[in-house]
Amino acid sequence: MRRREFIGLAGGVAAWPLIARAQPDGRMRRIGFLTGAVEGDPQITKYLEALNSGLRQLGWIAGQNLQIDYRWAAGDVGRARSLATEMVSTSPALILATGTEPTLALQEATATVPIVFINVTDPVAGGFVASLARPSGNITGITPFEYDIGGKWLGLLKEISPRLTRVAMLGDPVNHNFRGFKTSFEAAARSLSIESLSIGVHGADDIDRGIGSFTAGGGGGLIITAATFSTVHRELIVNLANTRKLPAIYWNRFQVAAGGLMSYGPDTADLYRSSATYIDRILKGEKPADLPVQGPTRVELIINARTAKAIDLAVPPAFLARADEVIE
Repeated sequence: MRRREFIGLAGGVAAWPLIARAQPDGRMRRIGFLTGAVEGDPQITKYLEALNSGLRQLGWIAGQNLQIDYRWAAGDVGRARSLATEMVSTSPALILATGTEPTLALQEATATVPIVFINVTDPVAGGFVASLARPSGNITGITPFEYDIGGKWLGLLKEISPRLTRVAMLGDPVNHNFRGFKTSFEAAARSLSIESLSIGVHGADDIDRGIGSFTAGGGGGLIITAATFSTVHRELIVNLANTRKLPAIYWNRFQVAAGGLMSYGPDTADLYRSSATYIDRILKGEKPADLPVQGPTRVELIINARTAKAIDLAVPPAFLARADEVIE
């Protein structure tokens, strides 16, 4: 992903809601929502509140002129595919997908129903769009990261825990973003003289086995990359890391709220809220092919001071001062 192009797109996001647009015509529209998360997940519920807030600001009211059909894959790739096929068969006006697996399942199911994605890193490499500026097909959306964040995660982890000598990056080997994160992570590890390891995980057994094996080597820390496993199994990951006193950095605030040490990444609620703009434009006749992929307008550093104390980590005051939020 070219940094200049990415920043240019992100800079334009804030201005789009100010553009005058026609109000909804009053007809009931039906859209779908497909996620890899578990139904009832309180964090996803908060994100959906942000989405509905964005839609209301644009005149779309659930139950009045908008019907949203929700489907939850619960971390099951096969289920995501069957739900995608089922959802496409209902002929919705568009489908909002969260994450790579649901987006891929929908891409396989339809080439005509408009798809808006959230949280898909490098959609060009993933084969979802031809380019960020001109997606060309029936898919567009919001991407949360550039690949160089893999190195930034390591740098922050080393800064908060200077004695680290080994760091393992956990990621889904089926997800194309894991390869991109690994490249910048490994380059940063070489520059910092840190031993880098990559652990491919998808389900709970992989996580338990991978973290347990890594811990035996001592002196370690963890990077948890963006993928369905890190959402569905966040409590397991946090508990394993904290029990073994492993400094760990995550990609989202909700993992820190669940007890994780720290996170560095976009405000996901804002990404959901921003997606309402593209939902609105597509419902009013615009094509995904003509809507450039957006990037986040800001990233945030969140630190859980209570967890730092629990794993016997003294966080440098200057590091705390840089945080966007400190959870006490």
